[in-house]
Amino acid sequence: MSSNLLKGKVCLVTGAGKGIGKAIAESFAQNGAIVYANSLHAETIDQWAKECSEKNQTQVIPVLFDVTDYAATKAAIMQIKKDQQSIDVLVNNAGIVTYELLGMMDAAKMREMLEVNVVAVLQLIQLVSRLMVRQKSGSIINISSLVGAKGAKGQVAYSATKGAVISLTRSAAKELAEHNIRVNAIAPGMIATERFLAVYEKSFKERISSVGMGRLGSPEDVANACLFLASGLSEYVTGQILGVDGSTIF
Repeated sequence: MSSNLLKGKVCLVTGAGKGIGKAIAESFAQNGAIVYANSLHAETIDQWAKECSEKNQTQVIPVLFDVTDYAATKAAIMQIKKDQQSIDVLVNNAGIVTYELLGMMDAAKMREMLEVNVVAVLQLIQLVSRLMVRQKSGSIINISSLVGAKGAKGQVAYSATKGAVISLTRSAAKELAEHNIRVNAIAPGMIATERFLAVYEKSFKERISSVGMGRLGSPEDVANACLFLASGLSEYVTGQILGVDGSTIF
């Protein structure tokens, strides 16, 4: 989808090196945004960012930092503010996922997942909202998951972190509404990213029958929903959890 829905908007997308984050960054660029695309590694993003900038006649700028590193995250946000004078949209997409039954959960992995999927999201909202309050505008979009709302066998720890994202989204929306800052979340179902397809045949193939539309979602399906929440089309929408799941019944 290409238009000027985000013309001139400054957008930060975390976890933009691949999958859903990359699709979101590309969609924003296609719609005229200046996109700061976060990744941990330059090799996953530099060449693509250059090509995406040229293709869409905008700026797609790699920003390399670990979202769990508060100092590095704050420095990156301050640099964006210095360069652009604003941040209009934040997409908290960076995340990690594990698949294990309750009895097999690893404590170290649980803590890492909490740090990336919850603590980092809270810190990014805190840092960016301080700028948005001064602007008196902004859109914050958190990527949750269908399992965060519905639960799933074999994903207790992951669903706990994504359920936390849903709760913090609703609370942040109530706190920031008076400043004209919108906070929403997207809860994708089974999306055909490289990471998901790697485990699909082994763990999820039989679940396709639970999807009303009969297919896996695409990263672009999530990106389109994100575009709506980032743009003025949703200027009176906040505190909402938008399912992108093709009518999935777990």
